Amino acid sequence: MGTVIDSHFLGLTAIVTVVYQLIFFIITALLKFDKVTDFAGGTNFIVLALLTLVLKGSWNFRQVVLSVFVVIWGLRLGIFLLMRILQWGEDRRFDDKRDNLAKLAVFWIFQAIWVWTVSLPVTIVNASDHQPSLQAVDIIGWIMWSIGILVEITADQQKLAFKNSPENRGKWCYVGLWKYSRHPNYFGEIFLWWGIFVASTPVLDGAEWLVVLGPVFLTLLLLFISGIPLLEESADKKYANVAEYIEYKKTTSPLILLPPGLYGKLPPWFKTLFLFEFPLYSRNFSREELSW
Repeated sequence: MGTVIDSHFLGLTAIVTVVYQLIFFIITALLKFDKVTDFAGGTNFIVLALLTLVLKGSWNFRQVVLSVFVVIWGLRLGIFLLMRILQWGEDRRFDDKRDNLAKLAVFWIFQAIWVWTVSLPVTIVNASDHQPSLQAVDIIGWIMWSIGILVEITADQQKLAFKNSPENRGKWCYVGLWKYSRHPNYFGEIFLWWGIFVASTPVLDGAEWLVVLGPVFLTLLLLFISGIPLLEESADKKYANVAEYIEYKKTTSPLILLPPGLYGKLPPWFKTLFLFEFPLYSRNFSREELSW
């Protein structure tokens, strides 16, 4: 079964991803209904993981574990984001795209690339005939995934509860894990996918190591394109004149969870080089305002 289209299922998963995303793109474009966007992304991961697992048919324990991890992650995130957007009523990311077919198409093309690329480690593991016995690196990867998804779920629920509380209306989230990171949900997301890559490494050989592009692409996406920069810019515009927010930004790590007392005392160069505190996250502030 491993010879379906190609031995590594790369062509098959690309075709399935394009078709799957195209269906939801048509729904969005024709009905002006963009609430299924994140659901389409999360469930697409599930489709690829289960499809490659079943088609290969070897049901190796490593394959099953990583596929189950993707299913758990995809269901949780897809349902959470769907319910949240149904509650909020609109997705502001599409304010400039609903009536612009070209911009809408670019978004969905990018989502298809995201799904296919980030899924690469699981795709290759499920397609591989090389399945060595479990190693320490498998356990390390599973632990990383477990920590990552726990952080992501906790952060999402804390922020949702914070936003749903009337007394917090108009405030930024600074409770729970959000005391230690400005974006703990993204930290969890990145960490769990690097965990899946680590757990895939016993299988990899030669060019298969290029599946590292999956977690690298996700990391770069959240750090520089559609994740942290957009949210930082939005928050800065809202709270640029609030002293408490400036202090929060100054003493709270952008990604990695760290005690505020420690992070606030670190030198700017260290924050930039090792903790992802990039200048683009503070374009609305001067160095003097942040005391960096």
